[in-house]
Amino acid sequence: MPDASHDGRASADRMNYPFVGIPSFLRAAISTDLERLDADVAVMGVPTDEGSPFMPGSRFGPRGIREQSLRFYGDGRGYYDPQVRRRFLEHEMTHGRLVDVGDADVLPTNVVDTLHNVTAMTRQLLDRGALPVVLGGDHAISFPVVRAYGEPLHVVHFDAHLDYAPFIHGLEFTNGHAFRHIAHLDHVQSLTQVGIRSLRTREQQHADTLGDGNRVVTMEEFRDLRTRLVEALPTDARCYVSLDIDVLDLSLVPGCVSAEPNGMSYAELRDTLFALAEHTEIVGFDLVEVNPQLDVGTGITSYLAAHTILEFLGRICDQPRWIARRDEREALRRAAPG
Repeated sequence: MPDASHDGRASADRMNYPFVGIPSFLRAAISTDLERLDADVAVMGVPTDEGSPFMPGSRFGPRGIREQSLRFYGDGRGYYDPQVRRRFLEHEMTHGRLVDVGDADVLPTNVVDTLHNVTAMTRQLLDRGALPVVLGGDHAISFPVVRAYGEPLHVVHFDAHLDYAPFIHGLEFTNGHAFRHIAHLDHVQSLTQVGIRSLRTREQQHADTLGDGNRVVTMEEFRDLRTRLVEALPTDARCYVSLDIDVLDLSLVPGCVSAEPNGMSYAELRDTLFALAEHTEIVGFDLVEVNPQLDVGTGITSYLAAHTILEFLGRICDQPRWIARRDEREALRRAAPG
């Protein structure tokens, strides 16, 4: 007799291999009506690399990261970490609390208005009580994201480079300028730059960021401090995290044009992100500078980016403060217009 499971009808119990289906982040529902957004976590892409003066291609980063994220979907009930024998993101994934809101509207060659669109979209997510998880794109995109916040926060910036270039020759919105902008936003209470090591660092930029009162943690200092560096931030402080994939060692990220030697291992970065999630209230984060056009055939840089986002988000959503505020976020959405 014919097998009823092969009668041509779609099954609710799909295999969903990574090469099947529309590549939203973690196969999350796609929600583009932001006025009615109902989610705790909103994944947003910013596919622009017009802030990259050397080599383009990171505009394809959001797509590459989304595609690789499908490999972590599993049974759709979060992910299981065999090292700690625990499941993470189960509530968010099984209750539809994590969605993919698509990409900011990118206007090729019109950098200023593209960045305004990024700010406007981020603000919509915040107004609906969602945590923005932003996929770059080059590092210029971090400024318009942080600009969208209204309440005071601290910024922690992981990178091989300072991204603190002076505003000269009409240049101010490249991937080398973002944190000079961010440090001077009124609501940014502190800027900590971690993993700095590039020999292409300009001495004046280093002096400028220190002179502006920012904290610079070089790789040598990081290896002395490790996760203890988070203790300089106030407990439970609101914190935004910006992750340049080149904070990791050059050997780990072939799909990154700005990679540098002597970077962090994955474990070093992961453990520091976990410490931040425990010590502070993470109010959003981005991951930038993944360039799939430079990557090896298996897409390991995009894979590592998706892996980093997954683990960091899993620990953010596992914190007691996050769980306790589920009702508060729901009340904010109900009170918002629309």
